[in-house]
Amino acid sequence: MPKRIYTQMSQLIGNTPLFELVCTPQKSRVLLKLEQFNPTGSAKIRMAQSMIKAAEQDNRLQEHGTIVESTSGNTGQGLALLALERGYDFVAVVDNHSCKDKLNSMRAMNAQMCFVSNQDDDSLATSARENHAEELGKQHGWVFMKQHDNVANSMGYYPAADEILNDLWESPTHIISAVGTGGSLFGVTERLHQLGHRPTIIGVEPEGSIAFGAPGHDYWQSGTGTPEGAVIGTSVRYDLLDYGAKVSDKAAFAACRTIGKHMGLLLGGSAGGAVIAALELLPGFPAGSTSLTMVCDGGEKYLDTVFNDEWMSERGLLDVALEDKIWEQVMSLRAGESPISLNSTRVSWSKEK
Repeated sequence: MPKRIYTQMSQLIGNTPLFELVCTPQKSRVLLKLEQFNPTGSAKIRMAQSMIKAAEQDNRLQEHGTIVESTSGNTGQGLALLALERGYDFVAVVDNHSCKDKLNSMRAMNAQMCFVSNQDDDSLATSARENHAEELGKQHGWVFMKQHDNVANSMGYYPAADEILNDLWESPTHIISAVGTGGSLFGVTERLHQLGHRPTIIGVEPEGSIAFGAPGHDYWQSGTGTPEGAVIGTSVRYDLLDYGAKVSDKAAFAACRTIGKHMGLLLGGSAGGAVIAALELLPGFPAGSTSLTMVCDGGEKYLDTVFNDEWMSERGLLDVALEDKIWEQVMSLRAGESPISLNSTRVSWSKEK
């Protein structure tokens, strides 16, 4: 007989596995927390659940109400699933920068899609999305979740910190993760601090994002960073951050592609940025260190973009030589050999400055 039978998808949230990407002869390692094993394939369902529960508890979200959110896809997928379970309507305010599979997934879960850009415009439109979602949220019975400025966002990741401690029996020495809303990295960090742990915190954003400094420009990594013109979210806790780093789209996607090619593990683009930063920074950490990356989502959502040669080539992002160099770095670290010089991670913000 099975030990437990589940009756709702939300009961499957959490308890995602840790995967060892690299371990050196000096026992320094890079671990990935594979959040794609959550329902809807993303970490963002953790904070979607937390935001809905908070809105219910303070009576902003009433029975048969409508949830509205600006989303690049992952948060929207989580909200769509949870709205179905809890009897709410959900309106996703989106642009065409999002991967089509994410948009189609929300449609499949009965979400109403509201586009702020024309069909032939695939540029990032975060500010336009946010402004339109805020206007929609002013209607009676509607609640704009406003994930970038919602305290329940980061609190939704507290259980992830508990899971990490349960699996490791200790705290990581370093956490190197992508920063979009800031909820996952800083939520985990807040919880670890509450429990008396002080790992070194390194946030990673795309080149072109502005949270860790200028210049701002367009980028292709989805669901991460703070685009030029957007407001940095309140969940981005500079007081908890030690270093902020930037990684280009080309390098982030090359990391995703080479890990997939050699290990069969498909990572989303933002995780690729964090992974390449971890691989470059690991040689400078003390022996026996444990670096952990929160993998927000899996590469299965990006088969038509990151893992599509034609799409990558059209945007000047395909770099097979860099993919090979990244794998050389992995193998060199595992063998204890001198690391490859990738020059793909730029530390642009430091608490010491």
